[in-house]
Amino acid sequence: MKILVVSQYFWPESFIINEIVRTLDEQGHEVVVATGKPNYPDGNIFEGYRAWGTQRELYLDRIEIVRVPLWPRGGGGARNLVLNYLSFIFSGLVFLPCLLRKRQFDSILVFAPSPILQAIPAIFLKMLKRAKLTLWVQDLWPDSLAATGFVKNRLALRLVGLVVKGIYACCDTLLVQSRAFFEPVSRYAPASKIVYFPNLMSSDPVPALQEVPKELGDLLRKYFCVVFAGNLGTVQALDTLIEAAVELQDEPSFRLVLIGSGSRLAWLEDQRHSRGLDNVVLPGRFPMDVMPSIFECSSALLVSLNDDEIFSQTVPSKVQAYLAAGKPIIASLSGEGARVILEAGAGLTSAAGQVQPLVENIRRMMHMSPDQREEIGAAGRIFFNENFEIREQVLKLSEILS
Repeated sequence: MKILVVSQYFWPESFIINEIVRTLDEQGHEVVVATGKPNYPDGNIFEGYRAWGTQRELYLDRIEIVRVPLWPRGGGGARNLVLNYLSFIFSGLVFLPCLLRKRQFDSILVFAPSPILQAIPAIFLKMLKRAKLTLWVQDLWPDSLAATGFVKNRLALRLVGLVVKGIYACCDTLLVQSRAFFEPVSRYAPASKIVYFPNLMSSDPVPALQEVPKELGDLLRKYFCVVFAGNLGTVQALDTLIEAAVELQDEPSFRLVLIGSGSRLAWLEDQRHSRGLDNVVLPGRFPMDVMPSIFECSSALLVSLNDDEIFSQTVPSKVQAYLAAGKPIIASLSGEGARVILEAGAGLTSAAGQVQPLVENIRRMMHMSPDQREEIGAAGRIFFNENFEIREQVLKLSEILS
């Protein structure tokens, strides 16, 4: 099958669509990726790329990528984000028909974290190529815009809702990454279009091209380190994590390790220094191929989200990564993500935004024996293999796309 993948985000940015594309190729499909210039999450165009102009390159030396110009996210802020979103739409509509001329596709797959507006160029390509269009919904617009405070005006939210309804109407299939997405997505589209398709990961160990920095590795082995990995932004309930660290200052062996970067990194650094939190470690961001080694050295892995209905419907993709790592999970979140962890028997959960229950779960995990923690981690790994391992699930995706 000839498949066009449209995504504003793609390698060398770290997103699950990279592995999906690789697996589709390994299973014999001809895949082309249409994307923008890499700049997530720091907001600066990656070295070797420029914001303007189109570009062609190969992923894994064999999968064609066509890139269109876009406005980089910069240091954040509404203006830069809006320009970033709109520039991909505009560039996609203007440049992709030319870049993909004379190319025919059986199916078009849109990987749709925010913004869902990136589906607009794919809709135009669907009409040009007469291909089936499948949208993989990762984020619930307009609900998430309201939850994050990005859009507060009710009229604007209603207008976004109409745009979402129009986008869904142009799609043949809507994949949802969480079962809890069925109801909110069905407000804007017929239920017959909606298919559950979870976020996936490969179970194959990633060969580490770089070693864990010695200082970080020594710290992970010396202390009971609860590791959070990912974007350090507004929705990750970082206030809750900092307050938990304050409560746990009486545990000399405890360290909260927040790996990543994002809009609240400076705030975290300020909190660490102003409140004297020696048990909070901010080592920065690391390449994806180093993360399995970091997880292996960790005592437990941490996931958290804000206390909002929209986030209770989401399964953060790091949950799958944590399950695959075979390490016990401590979760400060409500709804679907917590349900997956409990169903897997992979760790301890507490309601989003609740500091004391999170502190109690960390203490409880610390006082378990190493064998108990290993048993919990192994249960998560088994659940991952049965539900989220990429090869079998991508075979199902191929059936959906065809």
